[in-house]
Amino acid sequence: MKSNEIQEKINNKTKPLGALGKLEKMAMQIALIQNTDSPAISKPTIVVFAADHGIAKEGVSAYPQEVTAQMVLNFLSGGAAINVFSRQHGIELLIVDAGVASDLPPHDQLWVQKIERATKNMLKEPAMSIYTVHENITLGQNLVKNIASKGCNCIGFGEMGIGNTSSASLLMHFMAKIPLELCVGMGTASQSEHQSKKLSVLEKVAQKYAPQTPFEALSVVGGHEIAQMCGAMIEAYNCGMVVLIDGFIATTAYLVAASIEPKIESNAIFCHQSDENGHKYLLEYLKKEPLLNLNMRLGEGTGCAVALPIIKCAVAFLNEMASFDSAGVSKEN
Repeated sequence: MKSNEIQEKINNKTKPLGALGKLEKMAMQIALIQNTDSPAISKPTIVVFAADHGIAKEGVSAYPQEVTAQMVLNFLSGGAAINVFSRQHGIELLIVDAGVASDLPPHDQLWVQKIERATKNMLKEPAMSIYTVHENITLGQNLVKNIASKGCNCIGFGEMGIGNTSSASLLMHFMAKIPLELCVGMGTASQSEHQSKKLSVLEKVAQKYAPQTPFEALSVVGGHEIAQMCGAMIEAYNCGMVVLIDGFIATTAYLVAASIEPKIESNAIFCHQSDENGHKYLLEYLKKEPLLNLNMRLGEGTGCAVALPIIKCAVAFLNEMASFDSAGVSKEN
């Protein structure tokens, strides 16, 4: 389907040219992804990747490491924000144990693909081996192949992991060459003195490494959930899916994934601007304008879930809104 043909259909809807603003751009993007002027959002799914981080031992988070597993149990019992929003908007929710430090009970919504229990403490040694990075990427790809085979064509990515804003900040610093102090935010903390301690620790980590490739960056400072998310995003592009990018950590995973497969950009929708400090600068670096800015900084894929109804509106107007001819309405002179 050619973009001029889709644009003609958009322009012939009963509205002034461009009057639906960003919805028109989104309708065009989704129509091009699906190669049709009658696109559809089918079986939308959000995948939350959970894993622990060895750097949490250095006190970079306001919460203890045990909270990762506790929050996964909260997801599985239906009590977290992402559960509420997913139920509200008819979104399938899948939780992935990508490297939680403790074992979790079996559950229909839980997909266990854990290579290791947490990353190593990157202040003292690389977070994981290059081999483990590639294993994680492959696991993420295989997961999305499975989801796509069930008819899903729109997938969002969230995460949970105490310490993962530290990994994301360092990945952003290394990959985008943005000063570390602009990359480091509050994370789960609410006090500036905690942020200062976090920055101090991460500066020491940054001095230890000089990764030259995205795989090396994931190896020295990445997280299992971030690496699996990278693979998942790449495979979502390969499967022709609409790729919903959540907040700071998911956008950092996108940054790494896009450096491996730049074409992913055509399928990505950036759902919101997180209140996490580094996200604003990362979106500016990527030259992306998010759909929403609600001062959220929760993660879990919540930004994807909140944005999905707007994305559905873009598809709905393209499919259902009358044209000037069908409605018998005169066009502008």
